Amino acid sequence: MNSSSSGPAAPPPFAADILIHNALVLTLEPGAAPIPDGYVAIKDGKIAAVGSASCPGPPCQSLPPCHQSLNARGGLVLPGLVNTHAHAAMVWFRGLADDLALKTWLQDVIFPLEAGWLDGDKVYWGTLLAAAEMIRGGITTVAESYFYETEARRALDAAGLRAVAAQGVVDFPAPGVPETRDNLRVAADFLDSGGDCEPLRITSTIFCHSPYTCGPETLQRAKALTRERGLPLFIHLAETRQEVEAMQQQQGCTSAVYLDRLGVLDELTVAAHGVWLTPGDQDLLARRQVKVSHCPESNLKLAAGVAPVPDLLARGVTVGLGTDGAASNNNLDLFGEMSLAARLHKVWRHDPTVLPAAQAVALATREGARVLGLEGRTGTLAPGKEADLIVVDLHQAHLTPLFDPYSHLVYAARAADVRHVMAAGRWLLRDKGLTTLNWPEIAAHIRQGSRKLGRP
Repeated sequence: MNSSSSGPAAPPPFAADILIHNALVLTLEPGAAPIPDGYVAIKDGKIAAVGSASCPGPPCQSLPPCHQSLNARGGLVLPGLVNTHAHAAMVWFRGLADDLALKTWLQDVIFPLEAGWLDGDKVYWGTLLAAAEMIRGGITTVAESYFYETEARRALDAAGLRAVAAQGVVDFPAPGVPETRDNLRVAADFLDSGGDCEPLRITSTIFCHSPYTCGPETLQRAKALTRERGLPLFIHLAETRQEVEAMQQQQGCTSAVYLDRLGVLDELTVAAHGVWLTPGDQDLLARRQVKVSHCPESNLKLAAGVAPVPDLLARGVTVGLGTDGAASNNNLDLFGEMSLAARLHKVWRHDPTVLPAAQAVALATREGARVLGLEGRTGTLAPGKEADLIVVDLHQAHLTPLFDPYSHLVYAARAADVRHVMAAGRWLLRDKGLTTLNWPEIAAHIRQGSRKLGRP
């Protein structure tokens, strides 16, 4: 045998499990330009490579070999959207209590419904419905906060979504927690019971409803439970003028200062809404590295106000976008939130350059992942990240012609333009068809159950 040929065999060429090609790729990595004629290679549920092919179609030697391929047909590939604040099972109450003030909405409609009608089975099915809506709209990661959260977590896991699931805590009898003294015991049990879910995809934590529904001891104990585990604590903060005025009367300070005095604010705190944050509050959140979830549609519908997002961003506060619940939105559409956020702050500041399109897309992807502490796993398309991505069909009248993909995503695209969705390397939507959920079964169950609410 010729000694020159007796060495070790060359390693086999890299072969992706799935290759998505013939796409315009937005990686959302800071400073990265769109990649024309791009591809994304996926191996073992993670992104293995992102690049550009040198020719438009097969045979093309510049494309890595693969076991399965998806021709994106010129579509736009980008990271899956990150919903930083939702109450998924509230889809049951969609349209039940519109055009009401927040206090009336909560105390006269929502709280009584939750206390007298909601149970674990309804939370499970409602969360499945919410998951179907979010997947169809390109959301691959959600921060979900509600009651009976074990059932919500089970539904999100079945759907294949990446999630941060937070058990709700209030200092009065709540769904699934009839005795107030048990609220944190139930929350602690929830933290310890997530072993049946995929740990890299589902995180379990706590949601304290607000500074006015949770007393100081509850807030401090909840923070201790999450802090010792390195988990985010979610809380509604400064959502309404009434909340801030009541806190000034009762505590002599703003809600943010009150939470800081209790030791609740730090880099593992996620504040939802933040509409009525003073400049001093904003400085405080920046110093404590608190993250903020901006929910513009819910804030406008409930007339809560407009959060000072440009000021928060200027201070270096990490901000993501959230839908809130479908009872106050009334959808779970992050494309709508991007569009409204970009337009709202322009008119509010009388400045068309505020919150430009590329920044709005970043809030819905990369920055949303940072809000949830998941920036090492998702939010951008980069080798080593989890394969969470979506394909937007650009062959639409309202998306033609194309000059700037970021502009299209914010000002022209719709959730219905999403064609394919993948989370952790698993298809959740193929050619607009749900692959992990039985839509006819979910829809029938919800329609039947909603009749018991006295609505069609």
